[in-house]
Amino acid sequence: MGVIRHPDQRVAIIIDTQNLYHSAKNLHKAKVNFANVVKAALGDRKLIRAISYVVNTESGEEQPFFEALEKVGIEIKTKDLQIFYGGAKKADWDVGMVVDAIKLSHKVDAIVFATGDGDFIPGVEYIQSRGCQVEGITFGRSASSAFKEAVDDFIDLDDDPAHFLLNYRAPRGRGAKQATQKKATKKKPNQKLRKQINKVVGTDTDDL
Repeated sequence: MGVIRHPDQRVAIIIDTQNLYHSAKNLHKAKVNFANVVKAALGDRKLIRAISYVVNTESGEEQPFFEALEKVGIEIKTKDLQIFYGGAKKADWDVGMVVDAIKLSHKVDAIVFATGDGDFIPGVEYIQSRGCQVEGITFGRSASSAFKEAVDDFIDLDDDPAHFLLNYRAPRGRGAKQATQKKATKKKPNQKLRKQINKVVGTDTDDL
């Protein structure tokens, strides 16, 4: 799988912050170096927008994180955590990210999704149908195999975790062997999300 990249290409990067955060934590027990992720996604091309989608915590402890993102030129969109009767909590940026990507797709040559969530596949396919290149970048072991197949190109952060993680420690012994053998679980696209995208764009993505 490969795509053409050249310096005149205009690029927008859509960052699924929670997805990257939890992947890094679960796979490597480390934090993401978002600056290096953006640099790798961009390459030598022109950055139009890099947007990070974040859920506000109840304690507000994420403020230093927001400031760090802004220092490296990443825009931030926030959403409050919803707490329902009985204590259930929910925060979902999926539709917002896809809608923003669709809006940007006619202004750029490539959209890069910093995620591996299979729920984004309907959005990926719709944007591709508009003639815009779609790429993915995340930790390959946590990414949906269907998502990796859907995008035009995929950068696997697991190929160089020391570069994309802060305070990374390489696994040793038996744990290291098990880590290299672990495979991603294939995830079917979320049909609810597909219907929401269809409603927004006024097109049935199943027909594309």
